[in-house]
Order: sequence, then structure tokens, then C-alpha cells
Amino acid sequence: MNDNRNMLLAIVLSALVLIGWSFLGDRYFPTSTEDDVSIVEASPNDIPDAGPLATPVPGEDALPTQAPAAAEPAAPRPADDIIADGGRIAIDTPSVDGSINLTGARFDDLMLKRHRTELDGEEEVRLLSPAGSDSAYFAQYGWTGDGVEVPGTDTVWTADGDTLTPDQPVTLTWSNETGQTFIQTISVDDNYLFTIDQRVENRSGNAVAIRPYALASRAERSTDKSFWTVHVGPMGVFDDAADYDVGYDELEEAGPAGERRTTTGGWLGFTDKYWLTALVPDQGSQVTATMRQSASGAFQTDYIGAPVILQPNQASTFSARLYAGAKEKGLLDSYEAAGIPKLSKSIDWGWFEWFMRPIFDLLRFLFQQTGNFGVAIILMTVLVRFVLYPLANKQFRSMAGMRRIQPKMKALQERYKDDKQRLQQEMLKLYQEEKLNPAAGCLPIFLQIPIFYALYKVLLVSVEMRHQPFALWLTDLSAPDPLTPVNLFGLLPFTPPSMIAIGVLPILLGITMWLQFKLNPAPMDPVQKQVFGIMPWILMFVMAPFAAGLQLYWVVSNILTIAQQKYLYHKYDLEKDGAKAGVTRTGG
Repeated sequence: MNDNRNMLLAIVLSALVLIGWSFLGDRYFPTSTEDDVSIVEASPNDIPDAGPLATPVPGEDALPTQAPAAAEPAAPRPADDIIADGGRIAIDTPSVDGSINLTGARFDDLMLKRHRTELDGEEEVRLLSPAGSDSAYFAQYGWTGDGVEVPGTDTVWTADGDTLTPDQPVTLTWSNETGQTFIQTISVDDNYLFTIDQRVENRSGNAVAIRPYALASRAERSTDKSFWTVHVGPMGVFDDAADYDVGYDELEEAGPAGERRTTTGGWLGFTDKYWLTALVPDQGSQVTATMRQSASGAFQTDYIGAPVILQPNQASTFSARLYAGAKEKGLLDSYEAAGIPKLSKSIDWGWFEWFMRPIFDLLRFLFQQTGNFGVAIILMTVLVRFVLYPLANKQFRSMAGMRRIQPKMKALQERYKDDKQRLQQEMLKLYQEEKLNPAAGCLPIFLQIPIFYALYKVLLVSVEMRHQPFALWLTDLSAPDPLTPVNLFGLLPFTPPSMIAIGVLPILLGITMWLQFKLNPAPMDPVQKQVFGIMPWILMFVMAPFAAGLQLYWVVSNILTIAQQKYLYHKYDLEKDGAKAGVTRTGG
């Protein structure tokens, strides 16, 4: 009976973890100049706001928090039409393609070559889009200045090349009429990391004050939803601590003043379920970082560096980086090793991070070895059952013993049905005589809860699992099982609602769980018996909307559990029968 309580409690806890949490919340290079520079406290109000995305940021003598709104904002245009207007440097790497807009030196056209919008589609995922498009989303690096004309949103830069590749950086140059030259040298690696070396040369006869900044602006919220278990929206790492506390709702409440952090190093930007745009300042410099919403409604993350006083014939260089791409854990880990702190924290691992990372690394290793993510899940399930085998052995011995003494338990219940205290005493005595521990079945069940939850999170947030097939109809293990008898497995021309679209894997999950419960000691409490009778079929409906990979894990785990139960029950019964036979022969 206690084993059944343990099983029931574990199932309820798993359901709470998976269901409740999913719906509870919408939640390097040092700065240098040729001579010494003067450092003063950074003022966050000096950073330009991208403001209305088609409106220039003021740059000569005024640095407001947001740009004035356009009298009549232009209607959004398709991103491809805006890009076709020209004035761009092409980007071509093994991982991304797109272009940099020479007007404003904006990263506003970026496509991810290794990822498609649809499972069988050819269209690449678009991460960044130009201002004025339907879903404008871009990054920009520049300077603010005091008494000096700095390049702005409408500045047209001169480039020394027409294509940016990993082997061919490009340099953008712009000079004002008072003797200052602004230079941005942009390079990119084979993946998603851009390096922007910002240099200012003062060839005038007067000192000027400048400070570097970077911003990422998006016109609207991410289409991905933020849950308690998965943060989507603005985030950053400040003073070596990841900050998930600010979401789109908080930015709407804070307005243009935004949420401000002062940090040395770190990064900030926007994280989506699978994608990340991160502004990475010089890791040795203190910057003021802000997450905000402008008066136009655009969301913006930005940082501004400390001011630099450039005397005549002096120069200053500030090196920054931009990560814009998929949140592939191997890459994020390698960039952390290269000096970007806690970049892998852009994957919201949650409370079980200590356990999720090894689970993910194991799955990725098995996938690399097999080439099939479904096979990797099955192999991982087998490995988990193998590791837990000693505990499972103890668990099933206990459960087999409980099955054996059930007639005696029922007799005790009948005899002492009006004396609960005496019943408990007699049951304890029976356990001692039979050398049984009713709690022995608890630990293996509870150990599987973090494993199950870790796999759930891995499948939910890891882009490596996105659009990964298994076999037959299971073409995307990160999506629910698409094959359901509700529409006769696709023969009827309609898509049933998700609540009743129970796939083959959820059905197998319910059946295997029912078989598993049938092998357990039957509950003597009628209420428990009813609960265990309907629980498999309730979970069949509950699990139907979840990722097929998670369903696959649970089905395989149930099958292995059933096989273990039958084997160990049989083995234990033989041992008991042998022991009894030995006692009889000795007694004779």
C-alpha cells in the first residue's frame, strides 16, 4: 500500500512539475587611448534610443532618452524590399548570411543557414530585420559625444570591401567636418560571433569627449512565450550573475527609464526560445546597461561605456562583440571559454541546471554517435535504467514481498478495522517478520523525477533537438506526436484540437503505465485503487501535447520497468520458494 502511495505521490509531483510550472508564469579588450583618459561616472541618459524605428537618432548636440516620434509613421514594408534598396555589405559565413546596412552601420539583416522555419521547408530562419519592416530587430554600435558630431542612424559609412566573411573583415569609416574620424572594423567567425573594433581619431586642434555604446532594438515581443520554466525576453549577465528578472511586462511598466544595471564585463540582449542576440562589451571596462521600452513601443537593450577625453592627435579604441544566432550549447560553452561569461546561461536551465547539463551532454554525445536523436533518447533511457538497477532491484524485491503478504494484510485489516492504532502495530510487526521495508520502493521513483524533468527542459529549450526526426511518422521529436486515431491517423481531412489529438506514443504511454500498475501490489484502499485505475488514462491526455521525445522516453522507460518487474518478481519468488523448500527439508 505504501509503495502505491509512493508511486502515486511521484506521479502527482511529476504532473505538478510538468503541468503547473508550464502555465504559472509569463515571466575583450581593455579600453585604451594613446594617452591617459579621464573617467567620470557614466550617465545612462546619454545613450541614444532607437526610438521609432524609422526615425534618426539625434547625434550632434542633443542626446535625449528617446527620439521624437514621426508625425506619420510609414507603413511597414517587407524586409526583403527594404534590403533590396541597396547600400549594404554582404555577410557570408558557414552559419549565417545577410548584410550590414551602411546607413547607420546596422546589423539588421541576418539569416541562420543551419535552421529552417518549417520542418521540411527551405526558408532560413530570419533573426534580424531592418527598421521599417514588419518585425524590425537590429543591433547597432556607435558613439555619443559632447561638443562633437558623431555618426548617427542616417550616417552613410564608407566600406573597404563589399562582403564580410570569416577570412575577410571589413572596415567602415566616417569623418565629420571638425577633424574626427570614426572607424569600425568588423570581423566574424565561422559561427555566430561578430567582433567590432570601434576606433576614434581626433585630428582637430580641440579636445573632444566621446563614449562608445551598443544597442539591440526589436519592434515587438518575441513570438515565443515566457513561462516560469523558460525565460524569453531581455536578459543579461551583470558582474558575473545571470539576470532573468526583467521581462517584456516589466519593460512596459518601466517605460523609457527602463531597468538599469552597472557592470564590469558581462553582456545583455534578447533571448528567445532558440535564438540569442547579445551585446558583449569590453570585458575589462565598466558599462551602464539598460533594458527599456521607448515611447514608440520598441523594446531596447543597450550599454554605454565610460567617457574618454581625446586630446588633439589622440585616438581611442573600444572592442566589443555581438552574438547573433542559435543557442547551440557547444558553441556557447566555447565562447564562455573564450571570455564571454556565462553565455550558456542564455539557455534557461532552471533549478535543475546541475542535472540538466549532464543529461544534455549525454544526449548530445549519443546523438553524435548514432545520428538519430530518437535512438539517443532510447539509449539514454537504457543507461538510466542500468544505473538505477541496484535500487530498482531493491524496490521490486520490496514490492514482490508486499504482493506476497497481501492476504495477511487483508486479514489484519478485517481483524482490526475498528482499531487503527493496533492495526498499525500489527502491520509493523508483519513487516519485521517478513523483513520488508515499505519505503524501499520510494527512492528509485523519486530519482527519476529530476531525470524526467531535465529531459523535458532539454527538449523544450535546446535548439539541437529542434526538428530532429526518429523514425516512421515521428519527424520532429521536439513537437507532439502527430499521428492520432481521432482523425483515423490522417485519413480524415481535418486536424483535431490539441486537447483530444492523442497520438500513438501517448496511447502507448497509457497502456504501458496501466500494465506497470497491474504488476504492482493491488491497493487495499478502494480510493487508491480507483485513482490507480484512471491515472494512466489521465496521463495519456496530459502528455499528449508534450514533445514526442519526452513521450518516447516515458514509453521506453515503462517498457523497461515492466521487463525488470517481471524478471525480478520471478527471481524473488524463486528465491523465496527455494528458501522455504530448504527449511522444509531441514525440518524433516
